[in-house]
Amino acid sequence: MSKRLRFLGKNGSPGNTCPSLYETEDGFVTQGWRTESPGTVEIPHVLLGYADPGTFIGSPLRDTGRGTFLVSGEPVTDPDMLAQMEIAPNETAVEVPKMERAFYGEAVAG
Repeated sequence: MSKRLRFLGKNGSPGNTCPSLYETEDGFVTQGWRTESPGTVEIPHVLLGYADPGTFIGSPLRDTGRGTFLVSGEPVTDPDMLAQMEIAPNETAVEVPKMERAFYGEAVAG
């Protein structure tokens, strides 16, 4: 069953036309640059700032050291979901869990 996407923001390319972050009822869809690993996209750090306060991407992020993260998730293949996005030829999209922050305290008590 197709999911409705709620657009959250786009940033990172010249003119800030992509990559993009979307929200579904139970997760996020990250539209980013294709990588050599299926199910993994590259997104700019700034894209995460579009997530609603109190939420975060529930998938490990690997910092590339050049202002981007690699994020892995379930490849988006549903035609109705894909039709809701403007995807450049060098991009693809993955769905990742949406988690809620539960604690904002110190890393070390003391």
